[in-house]
Amino acid sequence: MLDFSVTLGITIFNIAFLCVILRVILWKPVTKFMADRAKRVQDSINQSERVKTEADVLLARYKAQLTTAETEAKNIIVKAREQAEAEAEKIVASGRASAEELLTAARKQLETEKRAAMAAFRQEAAALVVAAAGRLAGREMKGDDNRQYAAMLLEKAVPVSEAVDKD
Repeated sequence: MLDFSVTLGITIFNIAFLCVILRVILWKPVTKFMADRAKRVQDSINQSERVKTEADVLLARYKAQLTTAETEAKNIIVKAREQAEAEAEKIVASGRASAEELLTAARKQLETEKRAAMAAFRQEAAALVVAAAGRLAGREMKGDDNRQYAAMLLEKAVPVSEAVDKD
């Protein structure tokens, strides 16, 4: 049965002594090591959270800057397009004005040339009328008076403005 001898007392004493020695030698250092380790882990977690928070703040700041930069870029592009369109309109307007000036000058020159051609035609016609009248009369007609009279008759018969308009 149960034998409560001195060995049982020594065994209990040995176990208690061993527990005290293990507590002093191993338990306190291991507990301290575990507490230090838990503290380091918690510090690392806290630092990671701070870094994450800072990163989130930086990310938000960079996103805001990116949005601002995109908006500014769009505004710059819109302004550049508006300026380009305005410049193109100026160039087109200048080209049209230049073309109109050239066209007006060409029309004036053409009108001048038509008038000069009609004047030359009248002079030749007057000379032909004088020559024809001279042949009909049987004599040669001389003098500027006869030519002026023939030019006046031609002027009344075919005015300059009608001759130019017909062309």
